[in-house]
Amino acid sequence: MAACADYCPQFLGLVVGMKEWYVIQVYAGYEGAVKADLKKRIEEAGVADSFGEILVPSAKVKQFFASDNEAEEDQQLFPGYILVEMEMGPAAFRLVAAMPRVIRFLGGANPAPLSSREIDRVLAQMRGEVKLAVEKCQFEVGKEVEITAGAFAGFVGIVDAIDEESEKLTIMVSIFGRMTPVELSFDQVKC
Repeated sequence: MAACADYCPQFLGLVVGMKEWYVIQVYAGYEGAVKADLKKRIEEAGVADSFGEILVPSAKVKQFFASDNEAEEDQQLFPGYILVEMEMGPAAFRLVAAMPRVIRFLGGANPAPLSSREIDRVLAQMRGEVKLAVEKCQFEVGKEVEITAGAFAGFVGIVDAIDEESEKLTIMVSIFGRMTPVELSFDQVKC
């Protein structure tokens, strides 16, 4: 650790020998593959004592319009992220950061561990003790919405028409001082 002081200033204030939870950003859709690859690489490197659990946080969620006999789906709580319990050190940091499909540690070069309160909440959600409310935006004609995707992202407009069947909205947006109708899908706006 002392030899690394010149090269790894981010690890100087580290408490050695204590495993903490860190958030790793990965390519969305590859969370399970990264978890499996990371476990394999930890075993190959012989550093299993520096690592604890690796979690892809998910919870059982019942669809809003599902019938009573339909099963609950396993839904990821944080798509594009995994949680790793580890002793942070230069070797462990490099092992995880160099993995294929790993983008970065949350916090960059100085990753901060999750607090015990944060990890307890995530684990409670995974066990189903904390209910996840699926927020459904109710669109109404005349209601102001924010455009979140597409060419008009960042604009605010007013709902002019709603097509529930095709999940499309006609939004009136002020462009160069004139109200212009723009057709967007439900997932391109937020209330």
